[in-house]
Amino acid sequence: MCFVIVTQFPWKHLCECPFQSDDLTFSVIPLYIMTIAILGILLNIFVLMVFCLHKMSCTTAEIYLSNLAAADLLLVSFLPVYAFYRFDWTFGLAMCKLVSMSILMNTYSSIYFMVLIGIDRYLALVHPLFSEGIRRPKFAKLGCVVVWILGFLFSLPALIHRDLTAPINNTKSNCFMNFPSHNVQLTSDLSLSVLGFIIPIFIISFCTIKIIKSLKNRITEGVNAKKVDHKATTLVLAVLLAFLICWVPYHLVKILYFLKDAKLFTSCSVFKLLHICSQIFTYLAYFNSTLNPILYVLVGKNFQKKVKELFRQWDHKRTSTLSNTVSTKLPRSSKLSEKRVHVLSKLAWVFHGFLSPETCK
Repeated sequence: MCFVIVTQFPWKHLCECPFQSDDLTFSVIPLYIMTIAILGILLNIFVLMVFCLHKMSCTTAEIYLSNLAAADLLLVSFLPVYAFYRFDWTFGLAMCKLVSMSILMNTYSSIYFMVLIGIDRYLALVHPLFSEGIRRPKFAKLGCVVVWILGFLFSLPALIHRDLTAPINNTKSNCFMNFPSHNVQLTSDLSLSVLGFIIPIFIISFCTIKIIKSLKNRITEGVNAKKVDHKATTLVLAVLLAFLICWVPYHLVKILYFLKDAKLFTSCSVFKLLHICSQIFTYLAYFNSTLNPILYVLVGKNFQKKVKELFRQWDHKRTSTLSNTVSTKLPRSSKLSEKRVHVLSKLAWVFHGFLSPETCK
């Protein structure tokens, strides 16, 4: 029997090399997807609230991290659809295109936000004097707009080519990439692999290595870096390393799929191994969207400071609101008491005048 799973990988080889699905596909994987989706939504909303509601404006690094959190939030928001999918797509063609497009868009947006984060830390540590004019919030915001546009462009193949069809020997409807020709598929896969993985990973790896070397040199030379830069760099390194661990295997499997499409692999056993790896590494990659906000809380000292300040800010507003509420109720009684005191003082003065020895004479 031929089974098809909605991933970003080619589906047609599953029909060329049919195999039976195991129980994990219907029990463990949906539970895992729902867990990372719920945690990812809650944690990324919390991160965005801290960055957006804090009274201080965001730094350049925080602008990139907040946009990364937004991309992660959008990605995990569409994951529950996969949890309810049982090899029969019942959500319609529009959702087929929208879900695939959204996940691809935020996947590639996350990659290029990582590129911007790596370049920012690289410039801050390796070329601090040269980068003062470049590392400004307005340029960071402009870079984020460019990244969102790139993510949308990279997701266009899913919008154009995703289709609903029943595969061979299967009466169930499936959401899959229906390219018009094999050459179009190879061109699309090659372009996305080069622009969406090879070039960004090279830049991220280069920046990460340079950042680590710069930190080591500062330690050996006894140069005291700014505490803020050091804390931000520690968080960025943790996020970059987590990204590489979670996403590199996913993209390597995509490259292997590309090589199979180019007829370099023809064995069904090789494809079945690729299929198992694709399932494992796809969900490992999605876990990165939940892992990032956890790293902010555990590793990000500046983020922890912002959280404490935000709670103090909320507590101050709450206490001031309560005091204002109480003060609005008190003036009436206080004004009445003031009037009463004024009247009583006048009466006392009058009675004092009548009862004084001068008036009695």
